Formats: sequence, C-alpha cells, structure tokens
Amino acid sequence: METLADLFAFPPINRLHHDRTHRIHTVIRPRTQRSQSDIGPAADYCLAHHSLEGAEAAARADDTATFDWYITHPDMSAVPNSTPTSVGPRVVVAPELTELPRSAISETPYYVLGPGTDFAPPHLGDLAADAYGTAVEAGFGELLAAHAVVLCLLRSKRLGDTLDSWTISRLPGTVFMDHVGDPVVLARDLIHEGGHNWLNDALTATGCKVDDNARFHSPWKQTMRPAFGFLHACWAFPLTMLFTARALEDTTGDLHRFLTAYLDQQRSLLAGTSADHARALELISDDGLRVRLAAAYEQALAL
Repeated sequence: METLADLFAFPPINRLHHDRTHRIHTVIRPRTQRSQSDIGPAADYCLAHHSLEGAEAAARADDTATFDWYITHPDMSAVPNSTPTSVGPRVVVAPELTELPRSAISETPYYVLGPGTDFAPPHLGDLAADAYGTAVEAGFGELLAAHAVVLCLLRSKRLGDTLDSWTISRLPGTVFMDHVGDPVVLARDLIHEGGHNWLNDALTATGCKVDDNARFHSPWKQTMRPAFGFLHACWAFPLTMLFTARALEDTTGDLHRFLTAYLDQQRSLLAGTSADHARALELISDDGLRVRLAAAYEQALAL
C-alpha cells in the first residue's frame, strides 16, 4: 500500500454499503423507489441502520407515531442539521452518557438517531469539524468519510484522563467517545473507532469468518483474546500510531508531550505481538484484506 488512501480503499466494502442500504430501505419502505441521496453511499448506509434500529424498537413498543417517523425519514432528517466537515456532512450529537440505553443489541451504551434527537451545540460541532480536518491532513480522510458518519460526543475530560470510546456492530459508521476539547486528540480517537468500523465492514464484505477458538495475548487488555478482538487491536492501534507520528510534527507543549508518551507506549505494546499477529493473519482468507492488515501493522511497527 503506497498511501493511506490505498489502504482504506476496498471495493468489497463499497459493494456492501450499497447492497445493505438497498436491502434496509426495501424492508422499511417496500413500495418506495429509493434513489441515491445527496449525502453519499457511506452516510446512507450508516443512517439506514439507525432507521432500522429505531423502527424496530418503535414497533416492539407499539409506538406508531415514532415508527411512522422512521418509515418516512430513512435519512433521519440528519442532513439539514449536519455539521459541514472536510469529509462531508457529519451528524454530531452530544447525549448524556447516563441517558444512553443498553439492550440486547449491545453490551455498551448506544444512541439511535430519531425524532427527538438533539444535535450538538455549535462549539462541539466546530471541534468535530476541526478534528475531521486534522485527520484529513494526516491522510485519513478516506477512512473517516466512510466509517465515522455519526459522532456521539460524550464526557468532557482533561488531557491525560482515561478516554472511553467504542463502536457497536449494529450501528456501523457511528462512533461514541469522550473528548478533551482538542481536535488532534479527537482525530486520533476518530481514527481508532473508524478503523474498527472499517474492519467490521471488511470482514462482512469478504465473508471472512475468523476462528475464535484461536486465542492470542493482548498487551492492551493484558489477557488472552479471541482472534477477532486481537486482530481488531492490531489494526486500530497501529492506525492511531501512524496518525500520532504525523501529528507530532505540528504540536507543541503539553499536547506534544502527551502524544509522544502515547506513541512510545503503543510502540512498546505492539512490539510484543509480532509472532502472534503473523499467526492471526493466517486466519484471514481474503488476500486483499490480509495485505491491508499487514501493511498498517508493519508501518506502525517501523515507527
């Protein structure tokens, strides 16, 4: 892979986005001819999953009004309220963590866009736009354009605090994360979670079934993990390392020291995974996907 754009450009994912979106819209609005929206196939794909989850929850609750809203708003009415960024319009929300539901669809809290969605205040929208721009400058625009469409900003913390972030497979293209009010740190975490969404889509698109009977030691979790989780870590953390190495060139002061310490820590953690990573890659049956996972890992290992 000569560039990061080459790394993230993966035709099977494009086909998955198109086909899955079409199927969801067919289920939700079976008698409506759906045309391509103005927000692009990746955003359509992300918002279609929100629409499907919201409609299903409304149906189970016998909430006809909300169900009808989802049926008539497959794009979630998100476009007029979106935040302009260098990768296209993004949906930025800032729900209270304590108000996020938990259910059978996810072990972690999550948020589904709907008729009552409150969009993030302007200062958080500006923070998000700056973070996307920072990621684009470092070469990660293709990743975030397709895999970080909805951004749920959670708790505001201080630089150096533990930041929690996550994705859930039922809402691809959506990322949940704490933040410290700095676009560089937010860009790093967007890349990490966008990377998880990319790999989930890539595995689905290629039909790769990772044998989770194989276990590997994860230095990030300090435990033995199934191959799926281990490969995710050995993809997402190297991406943040590649970004951090580029970001260090333009930072100073406390932020520079914070990022330097982060990169040093990740170098140390990644160094001990070489043998296991080589074995784990053998479980990936698709050549194109395997090459991409190996390329990001090797580039990070060389930092």
